[in-house]
Amino acid sequence: QVQLVESGGGLVQAGGSLRLSCAASGGTLSNYVMGWFRQAPGKEREFVGYNGRSGANTGYADSVKGRFAISRDNAKNTVWLQMNSLKPEDTAVYYCAADRYWTGRYYDTREYDYWGQGTQVTVSS
Repeated sequence: QVQLVESGGGLVQAGGSLRLSCAASGGTLSNYVMGWFRQAPGKEREFVGYNGRSGANTGYADSVKGRFAISRDNAKNTVWLQMNSLKPEDTAVYYCAADRYWTGRYYDTREYDYWGQGTQVTVSS
């Protein structure tokens, strides 16, 4: 069973950047497809992006495409979410998630088996 811990959240002005980290332990990161999701107050958790086991394949929600990028280092058991050109509507708690048995539904929270505790990102206007 893998444990995930996010870090790197905080307060940033609109137009700024943040890089979130997701550290995995208790498992081999290369066995998992990794996803990032976010949840704003009063809203459902929504898909942000995913990264395939080798790191070669990625996919993003339209709302973040061209601004966010996911990368990983399997040797370091770490996944990152680089967020640029941040907007106030990006404000949310951001979660990383691990998927052991890939079915291709990368946008669906039910696809993922393990979740981190989340890190708050607040973008001021």
